[in-house]
Amino acid sequence: MLKPKSPKQLEEQDGKKALNSYAYYSGLGFQMIAVIGVFTFIGYKIDETKSSATPIFTAFFSLAGVFASLYLVIRSVKKNKS
Repeated sequence: MLKPKSPKQLEEQDGKKALNSYAYYSGLGFQMIAVIGVFTFIGYKIDETKSSATPIFTAFFSLAGVFASLYLVIRSVKKNKS
């Protein structure tokens, strides 16, 4: 037979869940920064090799990085909620 949990045990369990959620969503933030940074770096290197006057590839790839990172975050959050 299962023993009911005390209020202190329930509070500790809720605290662990909150900490796990905080760590998970902080990790998603760092993932977004990394994806955007990699895409921007790729665009910068392309602009550097083309010697273009305007950094069009940097702008394009950084924007693509934002969309890619948002897609990854939304997919990850949906997967985590199920």
